[in-house]
Amino acid sequence: MSADAPALPASGPIRRPDAATQWQLMWWRFRRHHMALIGLSVLGLLLLISVFAEFIAPYAPATRNTRYLAGPPMGLHIIAADGSVHAPFVHARANRRDPVTLRLLSVVDETRQWPIELFVRGDTYRMWGLFETNLHLFGAHGGFVHLFGTDNLGRDLFSRTMYATRVSLSVGLIGVAAAFVLGAIIGGIAGYFGGAIDVFVMRLIEFIRSIPTLPLWLSLSAALPRDWTSLQIYVAVTFLLALIGWTHLARTVRGKLLALREEDFVVAARLAGCTDARLIGRHLLPAFLSYLIVDLTISFPEILLAETSLSFLGLGLREPIESWGVLLYAGQNIRSLAHLPWLLIPGLFVIVAALAFNFVGDGMRDAADPYAK
Repeated sequence: MSADAPALPASGPIRRPDAATQWQLMWWRFRRHHMALIGLSVLGLLLLISVFAEFIAPYAPATRNTRYLAGPPMGLHIIAADGSVHAPFVHARANRRDPVTLRLLSVVDETRQWPIELFVRGDTYRMWGLFETNLHLFGAHGGFVHLFGTDNLGRDLFSRTMYATRVSLSVGLIGVAAAFVLGAIIGGIAGYFGGAIDVFVMRLIEFIRSIPTLPLWLSLSAALPRDWTSLQIYVAVTFLLALIGWTHLARTVRGKLLALREEDFVVAARLAGCTDARLIGRHLLPAFLSYLIVDLTISFPEILLAETSLSFLGLGLREPIESWGVLLYAGQNIRSLAHLPWLLIPGLFVIVAALAFNFVGDGMRDAADPYAK
């Protein structure tokens, strides 16, 4: 080794942008976006909740607590009334009626404590539909715990929100996946072949996007038969949202293919005997896959908010399915806003999920061009 050669660091990874792959460059760039990392952590937490909803929820979504109807959220405490420190607990609660208004009121008994225990036995459920168990993450010994309060029927809002996270995220994921397939196929055909096909597809996209979004969702959802089962409504709403959400991705794919279809590597693949389908799927689409991922990440909140809006208006998912929009449907009247404001807590999950996806999409948009300054 020459004496003038620079000394290598003693330890630690060596980053060489000239030797890194495209995905490594994108990850290094993405890690510099702190809000995107926070959003990714939030999405990971929501995904964890959706996978283990039965275990995290202390009660089944339909379980009623007749001793705590329309009860406000119960806070966790570690300091008792006498100033002593304890393990996490909740104060004992009971319902009584106001003698004047006859409203149910929650009475807190600070002299009694219900300790919070981990891995307790409760309502029986089938985990992932594979095995039956009654183990839950936490519960109150000797009483009950409702972190988000209860509704008019005494159902635990925290448990229902955990189950709703799974349904709302699955609607978004399935809808985005279906929109991706439609957008990639239709946009790929239009951008690769051009001509009359391109003109027809572009006019179709312009027609769909010219219709106000909310009235279009409302009209399509109102056309669903009212006697359909919950599963049929779930599938129908998911694919209705995908049927409308493919247009933006199709325009992106079409524009990229128009720019790439005359490149040298495309001509070489065509001369090598590649079919049109293989040329689009194996050569053209992977050339701008990072932009497609960014587009999907940004379009997810749109489908999520669409499902929430439809369910909130009573035209999307309906009971007994739990989704964020279905839970918010119970809090759309003035009485609920005045007396049961905690019914709007699922709306915070909608806002947090939408912001998290937007932050991640913003970070991925920057990472898609790692050479930009």
